[in-house]
Amino acid sequence: MSSSDGSISSSPSGSTNTRLTNILSHLTSKKPRVVVCRDMGPDVMPLLRERRDIELVEWGKDNEAPPRDWVLQNVRGAAGVLIVFSEKVDAEFLEAAGPSLKVVSTMSVGYEHVQVSELAKHNVKLGYTPDVLTDAVADICVMLALMATRNAAESMWLVKQGKWPVWSPFVMCGPQTGTVRSPLSTLQRPSKTVGFLGFGRIAQATLARMIPFGVTDCIYTSNPESSSSQNKYAARDAELLKTHSPTLRSLKSVPLPVLAGQSDILFILAPGGSKTYHLINEEFLRQMKPTSVLVNGARGTLIDSDALAKALREKWIWGAGLDVIEGEPDVKEDHVLNKEPRCAILSHIGSATFETRIQMATLAVKNVLAGVFGEEMPAELNVRANA
Repeated sequence: MSSSDGSISSSPSGSTNTRLTNILSHLTSKKPRVVVCRDMGPDVMPLLRERRDIELVEWGKDNEAPPRDWVLQNVRGAAGVLIVFSEKVDAEFLEAAGPSLKVVSTMSVGYEHVQVSELAKHNVKLGYTPDVLTDAVADICVMLALMATRNAAESMWLVKQGKWPVWSPFVMCGPQTGTVRSPLSTLQRPSKTVGFLGFGRIAQATLARMIPFGVTDCIYTSNPESSSSQNKYAARDAELLKTHSPTLRSLKSVPLPVLAGQSDILFILAPGGSKTYHLINEEFLRQMKPTSVLVNGARGTLIDSDALAKALREKWIWGAGLDVIEGEPDVKEDHVLNKEPRCAILSHIGSATFETRIQMATLAVKNVLAGVFGEEMPAELNVRANA
């Protein structure tokens, strides 16, 4: 018979054959183990805890990552594992899990913490959580753009230091986010261009939010490795342009140097990984306008922090708004970007609304359960195509 903790026990009076039969029966009917590396909260954990067809192993904490040793020990024999950014899935992880592992489900849209090629090699599926965080991240991107253009970080720092500036006609002024509509203005800007490095769902949602501010033109680079400005998404772009007409006058794909040189506000919304590592470097930043701002709502690894700090310090660009930084969460007071008054930094809160995180956690749970039981996953990444 099976004890409450899942171990095998037998009656002292039972014969050897009976005990062996019981053990074999237990092994052949053993429930698939699902390891959960973070507590997903009271709205989501019951989806796992109330199941009677799985063996659930929980780290049990929501604000602390499990040690690597705990992860490697508990994934042994698991059929599914639910992770977040802190859990690195690599050859060591998969070797520890063994051949029983069917699926890894990450509560994130990004998957650079997962070695996709190793998953493909071991025929392990990967679930992720796209779409559900689109609106929340787009909101943060717009907020960061406003903070960067209007010197919010520097202004808040002055107030906290007890150095509230004396009002004067141009104190703390920054560039207008959109076009200037007042007929009395002598400095009307006829156009305002937003640029996007990466033009997926979040970028398109961000553009929609920027239109009411008077943005007139949009440029983007979807494939940074290509020097061609040929637009592969003509039908989609034509529809977007029609949707945002007449305020938005143009929408087109451009090469990376054009993106740098023409963007008044540049949003970084491309995936992380080796192909995009430090794409925003000194060479790129020197091509930007002195009145332009840079917003990163994607991954910190896309930006060379030292180069950005130099660009801000020497005023190659106006300001920056960052929700992510390379090396996070190990970002201390003495970080090079923390020393720049015109750099507004958030602690990776792009998806941090209750509604969004619950949806992400729910999707992550559904992915892991579907993968364990061989069902179609709600959001599966094709690991072979992305290896």
